Amino acid sequence: MMKNGHHQAGKPGEDAEASPVAVACSPEKRRRIVRVWCDGCYDMVHYGHSNQLRQAKAMGDYLIVGVHTDEEISKHKGPPVFTQAERYKMVAGVEGGGPGAPYVTTLETLDKYTSDFCVHGDDITLTVDGKDTYEEVKKSGRYRECKRTQGVSTTDLVGRMLLMTKAHHSNIGNSEYQQHTDNFGRGPKGHSPWTGVSQFLQTSQKIIQFASGKEPQPGDTIIYVAGAFDLFHIGHVDFLEAVYKLSDKPYVIVGLHFDQEVNRYKGKNYPIMNVHERTLSVLACRYVSEVVIGAPYTVSKDLLDHFKVDLVCHGKTEVFPDRDGSDPYTVPRRKGILRIVDSGNSLTTDDIVQRIIKNRLLFQARNQKKEAKEMAVIQAMKRREEEKAKERAQAVL
Repeated sequence: MMKNGHHQAGKPGEDAEASPVAVACSPEKRRRIVRVWCDGCYDMVHYGHSNQLRQAKAMGDYLIVGVHTDEEISKHKGPPVFTQAERYKMVAGVEGGGPGAPYVTTLETLDKYTSDFCVHGDDITLTVDGKDTYEEVKKSGRYRECKRTQGVSTTDLVGRMLLMTKAHHSNIGNSEYQQHTDNFGRGPKGHSPWTGVSQFLQTSQKIIQFASGKEPQPGDTIIYVAGAFDLFHIGHVDFLEAVYKLSDKPYVIVGLHFDQEVNRYKGKNYPIMNVHERTLSVLACRYVSEVVIGAPYTVSKDLLDHFKVDLVCHGKTEVFPDRDGSDPYTVPRRKGILRIVDSGNSLTTDDIVQRIIKNRLLFQARNQKKEAKEMAVIQAMKRREEEKAKERAQAVL
């Protein structure tokens, strides 16, 4: 699913040591390939995960991603939203993945996959008994830290979906949303900075980091698809992969509808992710070349001409009419360039929401338990800092 999941000297699939560049160098000058390990639940893969993998990849030459099993996640954290098969597939675009990675990262795991070190965000991951899952590799010096993406987490997204079962809310600041944040992600001893509901602030730098920066080349087939792509999931990935495979040289442009437009045709409290969050999630997909932020709902002649579109694709899902009741795909249909693509995956955002609602109490308990463990660690760290401060003060005296 992730774009540029790994980088390796030489051509893709070619052994690094046998690449033309490596052969031309003397053994003394030949640089050793640095292998980086990342692991996690990767449940509801979002742009925060993509950003972690992007940062980890930049620390070495070859990225290996380990995905925890359902059993491991349920034991230490609580029930995952997606099955392990779905989660494996979401990160399958990262070559060298290690399905079934243990929840606690050990030196044995790093050695098994011949990894130099592992990379994790600057939050904390705890076992069922409250221990740091990276303690062993930290002590051995084989641990690196990357910046956690602020404003999104699987915990946050699950919380937003749980809110779907209540009355509609007009904005994030109303009393019902505040009650949701208090009930969903707050333990008895305060609020953890790593768990709970937060707001995402888009910046141009974030978009640049995720964008491919590639322009269409002569001979490329420019394919346009449009939609909400809310809670970017494996159903979306399978659809985009099927679209990508329609051509030998595809250039896939995704048109993302503004939040108000999505709410018009989806109703309820959709979209769960705002247009800025959805932009980064779609840009992280390896099959996507460009994203149109706030694309018009109707695919017009002007839009097709502007992007020089060769094909327009839509899934087998329902097509909602535009505000005036017209078919949004009238123009590409008449031009004979509309393709209905069957990805073989019928999973929808609604299906994911229903999974959450069905296990509402389990997910609420999971997040409250997670935050309680995190708060215990934070308080212990605070006590240690206070003790050190006292020791320094006494030393001065």
